[in-house]
Amino acid sequence: MIKITNLEKTYRTEEVETVVLHALNLEVREGEFVAVMGPSGCGKSTLLNILGLLDDPNSGSFIFDNTETVGFTERRRAELRKHAIGFVFQSFNLIDELTVYENVELPLVYTGVPAAERKKRVEEVLDKMRIMHRRHHYPQQLSGGQQQRVAVARAVVNRPRLILADEPTGNLDSSNGNEVMDLLSELNEQGTTIVMVTHSEHDARYSHRIVRMLDGQTVTETILT
Repeated sequence: MIKITNLEKTYRTEEVETVVLHALNLEVREGEFVAVMGPSGCGKSTLLNILGLLDDPNSGSFIFDNTETVGFTERRRAELRKHAIGFVFQSFNLIDELTVYENVELPLVYTGVPAAERKKRVEEVLDKMRIMHRRHHYPQQLSGGQQQRVAVARAVVNRPRLILADEPTGNLDSSNGNEVMDLLSELNEQGTTIVMVTHSEHDARYSHRIVRMLDGQTVTETILT
Protein backbone atom coordinates (compact mmCIF):
# COMPACT_ATOMS: atom_id res chain seq x y z
CA MET A 1 0.00 0.00 0.00
CA ILE A 2 2.77 2.45 0.98
CA LYS A 3 6.27 2.64 -0.45
CA ILE A 4 8.58 5.48 0.56
CA THR A 5 12.00 5.76 -1.07
CA ASN A 6 14.83 8.18 -0.21
CA LEU A 7 12.44 10.66 1.36
CA GLU A 8 13.94 14.00 2.38
CA LYS A 9 12.34 16.80 4.38
CA THR A 10 14.16 19.96 5.40
CA TYR A 11 12.75 23.03 7.12
CA ARG A 12 14.53 26.31 6.37
CA THR A 13 14.47 29.74 7.95
CA GLU A 14 16.71 32.69 7.10
CA GLU A 15 19.32 31.48 9.58
CA VAL A 16 18.75 27.77 10.17
CA GLU A 17 18.34 24.66 8.04
CA THR A 18 16.94 21.63 9.86
CA VAL A 19 16.98 18.21 8.22
CA VAL A 20 13.99 16.29 9.62
CA LEU A 21 13.89 13.26 7.30
CA HIS A 22 16.99 11.98 5.53
CA ALA A 23 17.02 9.24 2.88
CA LEU A 24 14.07 7.58 4.61
CA ASN A 25 12.82 4.26 3.24
CA LEU A 26 9.66 2.51 4.44
CA GLU A 27 7.12 0.03 3.13
CA VAL A 28 3.74 -0.80 4.65
CA ARG A 29 1.68 -3.66 3.27
CA GLU A 30 -2.10 -3.51 3.03
CA GLY A 31 -3.69 -4.81 6.22
CA GLU A 32 -0.55 -4.29 8.29
CA PHE A 33 -0.38 -2.56 11.68
CA VAL A 34 2.94 -0.69 12.00
CA ALA A 35 4.16 1.22 15.07
CA VAL A 36 6.74 3.97 14.53
CA MET A 37 8.90 4.78 17.56
CA GLY A 38 11.87 6.96 18.38
CA PRO A 39 12.96 9.93 20.50
CA SER A 40 11.28 13.32 20.23
CA GLY A 41 12.53 15.22 17.21
CA CYS A 42 13.49 12.14 15.19
CA GLY A 43 10.94 12.87 12.45
CA LYS A 44 8.02 10.59 13.44
CA SER A 45 5.30 13.23 13.25
CA THR A 46 6.72 14.71 10.05
CA LEU A 47 6.61 11.24 8.50
CA LEU A 48 2.98 10.86 9.60
CA ASN A 49 2.09 14.25 8.10
CA ILE A 50 3.61 13.22 4.78
CA LEU A 51 1.81 9.86 4.86
CA GLY A 52 -1.42 11.77 5.49
CA LEU A 53 -0.69 14.15 2.60
CA LEU A 54 -0.69 17.08 5.00
CA ASP A 55 2.90 17.95 4.06
CA ASP A 56 5.15 17.46 1.04
CA PRO A 57 8.71 16.09 1.09
CA ASN A 58 11.52 18.08 -0.53
CA SER A 59 12.57 15.05 -2.55
CA GLY A 60 12.13 11.30 -2.80
CA SER A 61 9.16 9.11 -3.64
CA PHE A 62 5.91 8.35 -1.80
CA ILE A 63 3.79 5.79 -3.60
CA PHE A 64 0.31 5.19 -2.19
CA ASP A 65 -1.68 2.34 -3.71
CA ASN A 66 0.61 2.20 -6.78
CA THR A 67 0.32 5.97 -7.39
CA GLU A 68 3.15 8.46 -6.93
CA THR A 69 1.84 11.26 -4.71
CA VAL A 70 4.86 13.58 -4.66
CA GLY A 71 3.89 16.62 -6.69
CA PHE A 72 0.14 16.15 -6.22
CA THR A 73 -1.85 19.37 -6.23
CA GLU A 74 -3.54 20.28 -2.95
CA ARG A 75 -6.88 19.36 -4.51
CA ARG A 76 -5.69 15.82 -5.38
CA ARG A 77 -4.15 15.42 -1.92
CA ALA A 78 -7.42 16.54 -0.30
CA GLU A 79 -9.45 14.09 -2.38
CA LEU A 80 -7.20 11.18 -1.43
CA ARG A 81 -7.31 12.19 2.24
CA LYS A 82 -11.10 12.40 2.26
CA HIS A 83 -11.69 9.01 0.70
CA ALA A 84 -8.77 6.83 1.80
CA ILE A 85 -7.19 8.12 5.03
CA GLY A 86 -8.49 8.53 8.58
CA PHE A 87 -6.65 10.40 11.35
CA VAL A 88 -6.60 9.81 15.12
CA PHE A 89 -4.77 12.47 17.16
CA GLN A 90 -3.53 12.59 20.74
CA SER A 91 -5.58 15.75 21.39
CA PHE A 92 -8.82 14.25 19.93
CA ASN A 93 -9.45 17.37 17.75
CA LEU A 94 -13.21 17.20 18.22
CA ILE A 95 -15.34 20.28 17.56
CA ASP A 96 -16.77 21.48 20.88
CA GLU A 97 -19.85 23.09 19.31
CA LEU A 98 -20.95 19.84 17.66
CA THR A 99 -22.51 16.81 19.33
CA VAL A 100 -20.88 13.39 19.22
CA TYR A 101 -23.18 12.44 16.35
CA GLU A 102 -22.38 15.63 14.41
CA ASN A 103 -18.62 15.25 14.93
CA VAL A 104 -18.69 11.74 13.50
CA GLU A 105 -21.03 12.74 10.66
CA LEU A 106 -18.80 15.62 9.49
CA PRO A 107 -16.45 13.63 7.18
CA LEU A 108 -19.49 12.17 5.42
CA VAL A 109 -20.88 15.66 4.86
CA TYR A 110 -17.56 16.72 3.30
CA THR A 111 -17.61 13.77 0.90
CA GLY A 112 -21.22 14.35 -0.15
CA VAL A 113 -22.77 11.18 1.28
CA PRO A 114 -26.61 11.39 1.19
CA ALA A 115 -28.40 12.03 4.50
CA ALA A 116 -29.98 8.59 4.83
CA GLU A 117 -26.66 6.83 4.22
CA ARG A 118 -24.93 9.24 6.66
CA LYS A 119 -27.39 8.32 9.40
CA LYS A 120 -26.90 4.60 8.78
CA ARG A 121 -23.10 4.81 8.81
CA VAL A 122 -22.86 7.11 11.85
CA GLU A 123 -25.16 4.91 13.93
CA GLU A 124 -23.26 1.78 12.88
CA VAL A 125 -19.88 3.19 13.87
CA LEU A 126 -21.12 4.73 17.13
CA ASP A 127 -22.56 1.36 18.06
CA LYS A 128 -19.31 -0.40 17.15
CA MET A 129 -17.31 2.08 19.27
CA ARG A 130 -19.76 1.63 22.16
CA ILE A 131 -20.54 5.33 22.33
CA MET A 132 -24.07 5.41 20.86
CA HIS A 133 -25.59 6.27 24.24
CA ARG A 134 -23.59 9.54 24.18
CA ARG A 135 -24.55 10.60 20.64
CA HIS A 136 -26.38 13.76 21.77
CA HIS A 137 -23.66 14.85 24.20
CA TYR A 138 -20.95 17.41 23.48
CA PRO A 139 -17.23 16.60 23.73
CA GLN A 140 -16.76 18.49 27.00
CA GLN A 141 -19.41 16.26 28.59
CA LEU A 142 -17.33 13.13 27.90
CA SER A 143 -14.37 11.51 29.60
CA GLY A 144 -11.03 11.41 27.78
CA GLY A 145 -11.53 7.79 26.83
CA GLN A 146 -14.99 8.52 25.45
CA GLN A 147 -13.67 11.47 23.44
CA GLN A 148 -10.98 9.29 21.88
CA ARG A 149 -13.59 6.67 20.99
CA VAL A 150 -15.53 9.42 19.20
CA ALA A 151 -12.32 10.46 17.43
CA VAL A 152 -11.75 6.87 16.28
CA ALA A 153 -15.37 6.68 15.11
CA ARG A 154 -14.90 9.87 13.09
CA ALA A 155 -11.68 8.47 11.59
CA VAL A 156 -13.33 5.28 10.35
CA VAL A 157 -16.84 6.43 9.37
CA ASN A 158 -15.69 7.06 5.77
CA ARG A 159 -14.32 3.49 5.71
CA PRO A 160 -10.74 4.54 4.97
CA ARG A 161 -8.15 2.01 3.89
CA LEU A 162 -5.48 3.64 6.05
CA ILE A 163 -5.62 5.03 9.60
CA LEU A 164 -2.81 7.27 10.84
CA ALA A 165 -2.68 7.49 14.64
CA ASP A 166 -0.44 10.02 16.40
CA GLU A 167 0.06 9.07 20.07
CA PRO A 168 -3.59 7.93 20.29
CA THR A 169 -3.38 7.11 24.02
CA GLY A 170 -1.09 9.96 25.03
CA ASN A 171 -3.78 11.85 26.97
CA LEU A 172 -5.46 8.78 28.49
CA ASP A 173 -5.02 6.70 31.62
CA SER A 174 -3.98 3.07 31.19
CA SER A 175 -7.52 1.66 31.28
CA ASN A 176 -8.90 4.02 28.63
CA GLY A 177 -5.69 3.69 26.65
CA ASN A 178 -6.02 -0.08 26.50
CA GLU A 179 -9.60 0.29 25.35
CA VAL A 180 -8.58 2.57 22.46
CA MET A 181 -5.76 0.21 21.47
CA ASP A 182 -8.20 -2.72 21.52
CA LEU A 183 -10.45 -0.75 19.15
CA LEU A 184 -7.58 -0.03 16.77
CA SER A 185 -6.52 -3.67 16.89
CA GLU A 186 -10.07 -4.77 16.10
CA LEU A 187 -10.24 -2.39 13.13
CA ASN A 188 -6.95 -3.77 11.87
CA GLU A 189 -8.25 -7.33 12.15
CA GLN A 190 -11.15 -6.24 9.96
CA GLY A 191 -8.71 -5.17 7.24
CA THR A 192 -7.80 -1.54 7.93
CA THR A 193 -4.12 -0.67 7.56
CA ILE A 194 -2.77 1.30 10.54
CA VAL A 195 0.40 3.33 11.00
CA MET A 196 0.78 4.57 14.57
CA VAL A 197 3.37 6.92 16.06
CA THR A 198 3.90 6.20 19.75
CA HIS A 199 6.35 6.52 22.63
CA SER A 200 4.66 3.63 24.42
CA GLU A 201 6.32 0.22 24.21
CA HIS A 202 3.06 -1.22 25.57
CA ASP A 203 0.98 0.28 22.74
CA ALA A 204 3.58 -0.71 20.14
CA ARG A 205 3.08 -4.35 21.11
CA TYR A 206 -0.39 -4.24 19.52
CA SER A 207 1.25 -3.83 16.11
CA HIS A 208 2.67 -6.39 13.69
CA ARG A 209 5.95 -4.53 13.28
CA ILE A 210 7.86 -1.83 15.18
CA VAL A 211 9.92 0.62 13.11
CA ARG A 212 12.38 2.66 15.15
CA MET A 213 13.61 6.02 13.88
CA LEU A 214 16.64 8.13 14.75
CA ASP A 215 17.77 11.39 13.15
CA GLY A 216 15.20 11.21 10.38
CA GLN A 217 15.95 7.65 9.31
CA THR A 218 14.63 4.18 10.08
CA VAL A 219 17.31 2.32 12.03
CA THR A 220 15.72 -0.95 13.14
CA GLU A 221 12.61 -3.03 12.51
CA THR A 222 11.15 -5.66 14.82
CA ILE A 223 8.57 -8.16 13.57
CA LEU A 224 6.06 -9.07 16.27
CA THR A 225 3.65 -11.34 14.36
